[in-house]
Amino acid sequence: MTSVDLDSRPTAPDPYDRLPAVPSFALTSTDLTEGEPMPAAHVAAEGDRSPALAWSGAPEGTRSFVVSCFDPDAPTPAGFWHWTVADVPATVTSLESGAGAPDGSGLPDGAFHVRNDGGEPGYTGAAPPAGDRPHRYVFAVHALDVDSLADAAGLGPDATPTAVAFNALFHTLARATLTVTYQVQD
Repeated sequence: MTSVDLDSRPTAPDPYDRLPAVPSFALTSTDLTEGEPMPAAHVAAEGDRSPALAWSGAPEGTRSFVVSCFDPDAPTPAGFWHWTVADVPATVTSLESGAGAPDGSGLPDGAFHVRNDGGEPGYTGAAPPAGDRPHRYVFAVHALDVDSLADAAGLGPDATPTAVAFNALFHTLARATLTVTYQVQD
């Protein structure tokens, strides 16, 4: 078996840099700090609990939100989706810690999870390969011009995170991001 040097990979770009530019708004968390390591409570092996997120300043005309967490540094050509929530009503401006529970009980009425790239509904925490460089976890809130991606694009809980991201792109008015890191030492 051949050994793979994960550190020799180039750093992946910001996942939103290649998309059309949109205005931004504020995304904050009482659990996460921009640019800092992710706390253990939100890591797959230790807590696997979605962090609290709050946002403000979404543009006029926002009718719903999509919330996601993406690792662009995962050792795959397509990164790794840790969490995707669609159809968050425009009246909702926060999700409590643990809202990513697989049963969806922490989500606001009308919102739904799609399966993460691990194949499960809800949030799955950081789990980079041991010894790999720090991975970035980009939490994003997308302000959309439609009430529902389920209605506008026929998406539901069986959709893939990529399908949600693709369809949201055509309805995104603005985007807020918060990026943290996580690394597993050898």
